[in-house]
Amino acid sequence: MKAKYIVLALFLLSGAMARPQDDQATKEGDQPQPQQEQKRPTLGPAPAPSLRGPRNASIMDARRLVRVQKIYVERMDNSLGEKLIEDLAKGRRLRVVGDRKEADAVLRGTCFDSRRLKSVRSEVYLNGIHGEPIWQDSVHRPYNPPTLAAVVSETADLIVAHLAESILEAERK
Repeated sequence: MKAKYIVLALFLLSGAMARPQDDQATKEGDQPQPQQEQKRPTLGPAPAPSLRGPRNASIMDARRLVRVQKIYVERMDNSLGEKLIEDLAKGRRLRVVGDRKEADAVLRGTCFDSRRLKSVRSEVYLNGIHGEPIWQDSVHRPYNPPTLAAVVSETADLIVAHLAESILEAERK
């Protein structure tokens, strides 16, 4: 038992003796080498701010997204489906079809309005004919000053713009 205490005391004393030597070395002019600045990892340059708000669209299958030419749009809450059909018909890249069997992909989703919170939350999914995920988007918009119909129309515009941006991004890959 005494041997353990003696070994512990010697260990502590040897540590105490080493410190003054280190301090003395730095006083004599031996400056410690500065560590090289380590560059922190980044995610790249920050994206430019958008007037349309944050983009929540995500591409699940870029190859399939590029090949989509004909879309069937299902009915959605608050007439979002009809607004999407109108906005998609204005574009030239995608053609809206009235029969699911003719389509390359199906656009489905929800448009939930919370009257108490005065906001609209829309989630839209573009799936292949057999249900495989291709693309999705989520848009959250307040509607305190504008009417619900105006906000649903804005939401449809945003979703179509996000889809067009995603198609361009997928074509670059």
